[in-house]
Amino acid sequence: MGRIFEVRKHTMFARWDRMAKQFTRIGKEIAIAVKQGGPDPDNNPALRRCFQNAKGVNMPKDRVEAAIKRAMGKDKTDYEEVVYEGYAPHGVAVMVETATDNTTRTVANVRMHFNRGGGSLGNSGSVGFMFNRLGEFKIKNEGQNLEDLELELIDFGLEEIGEDSEGNIIIRATFNEFGNMAKALEEKGLNVISSELKRIPSTTVELGEEQAKEVLELIDRLEQDDDVQQVFHNLK
Repeated sequence: MGRIFEVRKHTMFARWDRMAKQFTRIGKEIAIAVKQGGPDPDNNPALRRCFQNAKGVNMPKDRVEAAIKRAMGKDKTDYEEVVYEGYAPHGVAVMVETATDNTTRTVANVRMHFNRGGGSLGNSGSVGFMFNRLGEFKIKNEGQNLEDLELELIDFGLEEIGEDSEGNIIIRATFNEFGNMAKALEEKGLNVISSELKRIPSTTVELGEEQAKEVLELIDRLEQDDDVQQVFHNLK
C-alpha cells in the first residue's frame, strides 16, 4: 500500500463521459437510496453519498431535489438493481450493474449488446470471482501526506491509497468497511469529491491496440444503455 496508481479512463473500469448519463445514473441512485432509507440525508448515509456524487459531477441542486420528490411521489418508479456478467471479445471479463424497472427489457438489451459487440452474456457467477468489490473514495488533494493518511485510515478498512491522473487522492476500502471509511473521512473533514462501490479485477488481460478497441466498443455500447449504471472489466 502507499503506492501511486493511475485511475485510467478506459482500462480497469469505465468512466462516464456524458453529463446527461451521469445525471440519470445519480437520479436512479437517489431513488433507490430514498426507497431504502428515506429522504433525510442525516439518517440516510446512502443518500448523503448520492449528494456527494451529484456535487462531484456538478448536478444542479434543483435536479437533485426533483429526484428526491419523484422518489417520494405516488408515481415513483421502483428500480431493481441487477448485475449481469459476461465476456467481451478476446476473453475479457465484464460485469454490468443495472438499475431497472423492467428486467425483461434490460436482460434482452444487455444480451444484444454483448452479441453485437462480439461477446457473450454469461450466468451469474461466471466472472464475478475475478473481481473484488471495494469502496472507492476520491478526495481533493489539499497537500495531505499520503503516508500519514494511510496510517490514520488503516483501521477503517483501507486497502489502497494513491493518486489519479488529476492529482486527486484515491482511497479504496473493503466492501464491509465502506460505511466506516465514509464516516472516518467525514469526521476528519476531508473534501470527498465522490464515493462509490467498485468492482476491481484481481487479474487483468493485456491486448493489442486493435483487439482492445473491439473490447472498448462493447464497453461503450453497454455504458450508453439507459438501464446500465456502471460497467467493470479486466482489460489492462
